[in-house]
Amino acid sequence: MIQILNTIIPVILMLCIGVIARRSKLLSREGINALKSIVVNITLPAVMLNAFATMDYSVNNIIMTAVMFVSCVAALLLGKLAAGGSRFIPFLTTGFEAGMLGYSLFMLLYGSENISAFAYIDLGQVLFVFTLYKILLGADSDDKPKASVLVREMLTSPTVIAIICGVILGATGIYRALEGIGVSSLIDACTDFVSAPTGAVILITIGYDLVLSDIPWKSVIRVLVSRIVIMALLRVGVGAVVHAIGMGDILDPALNIMFILPPPYVLPVFADDEKQRNFVSSSLSVTTLATIVCFIILTVMTR
Repeated sequence: MIQILNTIIPVILMLCIGVIARRSKLLSREGINALKSIVVNITLPAVMLNAFATMDYSVNNIIMTAVMFVSCVAALLLGKLAAGGSRFIPFLTTGFEAGMLGYSLFMLLYGSENISAFAYIDLGQVLFVFTLYKILLGADSDDKPKASVLVREMLTSPTVIAIICGVILGATGIYRALEGIGVSSLIDACTDFVSAPTGAVILITIGYDLVLSDIPWKSVIRVLVSRIVIMALLRVGVGAVVHAIGMGDILDPALNIMFILPPPYVLPVFADDEKQRNFVSSSLSVTTLATIVCFIILTVMTR
């Protein structure tokens, strides 16, 4: 029970601090946005760099990247069946907020020393979110961004830059080669120090945004149920592939976290009006809350 509480209580505590910070006006919206900016542009890239630099690169890695990309496309297509004409439901039933939430939850439950396992399955969905997902979102909006703008945003994103650098260090063997002279341990020390507050800060910002009043519950519950069903089906399918290539013991924990995550938090930016923005934000709040509940259940089952 103590082991379970050691994982669950910090999560609940940080979420509560976020809620209290909003209600007491301890933090302003500008302050929360600044914290998110620190995470997205500084601490999260440090997590990504270390995760992808220490990852084992093999044919299986290429297979898992392709499988996760195809899974995200499948979730998008299945979401269209449940959309009922809604523009955003397909985008709410695919993609994962691995960066702002997934890595933190994985490290809380399985330890930072195993973070490369999560990166192993994250690469495919990162490629999906930063390419096809954003392109389709932009093409479906009133203010359609140019392809050149999307490419520039992707290539200049600190998270993407960190992933590219991590892949170069890991796939080329440079990181392993640096172990002999102690440089890799220096990289680890720097990334560990910079990334240390990531989980706490992210959970505070999530708690701050977790407003459950004025939610269009009927349409949001529809999104939640659709996403749960789709993710459950994909978890079974991807799990079968993972076991077929003999990596079930390593990747099952990462898949458990990945498939309970909410959709990408970038969605409200693409809403064309206040009504759409409220629907998307409400859906993200409820699916995030569902993620926390699933994480608590997963913690109890794991411990």
